[in-house]
Amino acid sequence: MFASMKFDISRLLESWEYKPGQVLVRRFKTKDGQEKIQLRLDLGVLQMNAEGRPDGKRPLGHESYFHHHVSQLEKHRAAHAGSDEEFTLSAEDCARLQQEAIQYHHRYICLYQLGDYQTVVRDADRNLAVFDFVDEFAETDELSWALQQFRPQLLLMLTRAKGMIALEKKEFAATAREVENGIATIREFYNAFERPEMAEQSGEINSLEQWLDNLRSNHEKRSEKPEAEPPQLSERERLERALQDAVSREDYEQAARVRDALKNLKTP
Repeated sequence: MFASMKFDISRLLESWEYKPGQVLVRRFKTKDGQEKIQLRLDLGVLQMNAEGRPDGKRPLGHESYFHHHVSQLEKHRAAHAGSDEEFTLSAEDCARLQQEAIQYHHRYICLYQLGDYQTVVRDADRNLAVFDFVDEFAETDELSWALQQFRPQLLLMLTRAKGMIALEKKEFAATAREVENGIATIREFYNAFERPEMAEQSGEINSLEQWLDNLRSNHEKRSEKPEAEPPQLSERERLERALQDAVSREDYEQAARVRDALKNLKTP
C-alpha cells in the first residue's frame, strides 16, 4: 500500500497560487546547499538545478549529452589525424540534444524572470553552441532544421539578456547596439537557411524592433528634458548650512556670528 501523503504536494501548490499569463519563479537553496529554481505551472511545479544540467543528471558520465558528443568528436579527431570526416549525429543523437536543450531553455527563461541576466547568457550561449554543433554534424539537413527552427527564439533571449546587462549600467548606446546586432543576426539566420521571407513575419525580430524603438524614444525624451535648476535656499537654510560649516571647521567666532544672525532672523 502506497503512503500517498508523502507524495502529495497539494499544500505546496495551495501556498503558491498559479496566475495565468505570469511567469512565476523562485530560487532557493536546499539543506545540503544546492541551489534550485522552481517554475509554477498550472498543473504543478517544475524544479531544476541552478548549475549543470537542469535535471541534475550526468548522462554517460558527462555533464550533458552535448559534452559527451564533444568528447566523442575529440576522440574521432584523435583517431583520424584531426579530421571531422565521417563524424555524424544520428536522429537519436539529435533528438536527445534537442530535448536537453529544452531543459536549458526552461532554465534561462526562469533566470531572465529572476533578473539574473549573466546566467541567462551562460545558458543561452551553451544552447547556441549545441545548435551550431548539430548544424555541422547532423546526418541530414532535416534533422538539423528540427532544432535550428528555434534559433530565433534563442537569439531573442540572448539579445534581451545582453541588452539588460548594458541597460542596468545605464549604457544606452551599448544596449541599442546589442539589440541591433540581435536583429541582424536573426535576419542572417533566415538568409543562411534560405528562408528570408520568414524574417518579415518573425515575432522575435518584431519584439526586438519594438524594444529598440522604445529605447530610442525614451532616450530622446531624457535628452530633451531640461535639467532642473537647483532649488533656491531660504535665508534660514543658508545660515543653518553656514553654521554647520563653521562648527565643522572649529571656527567658533564665525559660528557665534551666524547664531546671532539666526536669532535676529527669528525675531519679528
